[in-house]
Amino acid sequence: MDDTAPSDIDIGHLRGWIGRERIVEDTITPRLAASLAAVLDEPVDFRDGAAAPTAIHWCLCPDIVPMSGLGPDGHPARGDFLPPVPYPRRMWAGGELWFSGDFRVGDRVRRTSRIEDVSVKSGRSGPLCFVEVLHTYETPRGLSLRERHDIVYRPLESAPDAPKAPPEPSPPRRADRQITVAADPVLLLRYSAVTFNGHRIHYDRDYCRNVEGYPGLIVHGPLQATLLLHLARQENGGAYPASFAFRGVAPLFDGQPFTVNAGRGAPLDLWVSNAAGQTTMTAAAVL
Repeated sequence: MDDTAPSDIDIGHLRGWIGRERIVEDTITPRLAASLAAVLDEPVDFRDGAAAPTAIHWCLCPDIVPMSGLGPDGHPARGDFLPPVPYPRRMWAGGELWFSGDFRVGDRVRRTSRIEDVSVKSGRSGPLCFVEVLHTYETPRGLSLRERHDIVYRPLESAPDAPKAPPEPSPPRRADRQITVAADPVLLLRYSAVTFNGHRIHYDRDYCRNVEGYPGLIVHGPLQATLLLHLARQENGGAYPASFAFRGVAPLFDGQPFTVNAGRGAPLDLWVSNAAGQTTMTAAAVL
């Protein structure tokens, strides 16, 4: 990629957000734990002190703003904590998790977030703006998790209805363990609800097609990562891995089942594939 910033973006202004911090607290209630477990079909004990469902941290401390504070995509308007990137498309690019503790039902969790970097690059699909955020999660027992969260913004295509080149086929991969998930709108709606995610690409089909030029609803990046992390925990005797790095490589759309896969090796090789066999997310877990 070319690191030269496109002329339509003021990278110096956006980099002024580096170092900005925000602290939010939340509680892992029995209802929140039960709701996420229901989405994941994961049996969990909901008594106080019991282990919370996989990746409960992505349900905590959401941006809660009034309807008047939302942007046209359903996200909170930018310019407060996150920099006011002018590109309308926002996606999870990936991230990494470093576990040092656990999360339990009843925990009061304190999340500290800091803008670590803002950069603009030019790729094959056009200009991209990357925002890196570092989150730390503390429970009454101390630090439980450090998370690097990579967000990517890009412009809308000038002609959403223009034919797109078919995705490049993914190289064949052998899964030693595989789970099939139905990518239906109910799953996407329930996960949006439990994470208080108003992004319209996950539930508004007309918006997806007519504004952002997608053929269908998009399966959440953190939902895919949660399913991969859950599989890694199963491979690790139920324990969280020491670290878990993941990266989105292609959009995953609703309408057909997808697979969550694990290979062998160290680190543990993990990936999500759509119905055509194309990889949409990759991950590596150090057990």
